[in-house]
Amino acid sequence: MGKSEKVKFKYHPNVYELDIFFKAEDGHYPVCECCGRETEYSYDMMYCVDSIDCLCPECIASGKAAEKFDGTFIQYAEDDKVDDPEKQRELYERTPGYHSWQGEAWLACCGDYCAFIGYAGIDKLNEMGIADEVLDRFDDNTREFLRDALSENGSICGYLFRCLHCGKYHLGMDAD
Repeated sequence: MGKSEKVKFKYHPNVYELDIFFKAEDGHYPVCECCGRETEYSYDMMYCVDSIDCLCPECIASGKAAEKFDGTFIQYAEDDKVDDPEKQRELYERTPGYHSWQGEAWLACCGDYCAFIGYAGIDKLNEMGIADEVLDRFDDNTREFLRDALSENGSICGYLFRCLHCGKYHLGMDAD
């Protein structure tokens, strides 16, 4: 009742560790608005006409929620780099988004969408040894600004992605 295996998402492998889903507490399991079942994990963000308060991971991963509510979970992605409609459906209709200031901006590489690894400030990028790699695509002034201002949850937020094919890291960012 309510408790289930954690569903895996191709483009969002750390979704549970990043607290994208709300976890039921004190034995109170909310009811999924798509399937009508109680769920241990719930999600409340979808781009659609209806106001959604609770979707279970299973209904998101299967595409049933996107179909039922005629909606998507991702606001923007680098679609010009991905020409496979099935990959686009997987991202938009079967992958929960991440928390951001201006809405998700999903990055792509090697003809596919990247996996969202998590929120990243300059300290985390330095700790991982990838700061130079991900900041390299920016001009000198922007790169220096980001070295001072980029944080995991401040006014300038970093969103770390990794290519599923070549393994290269990519950085998205957002400002409040």
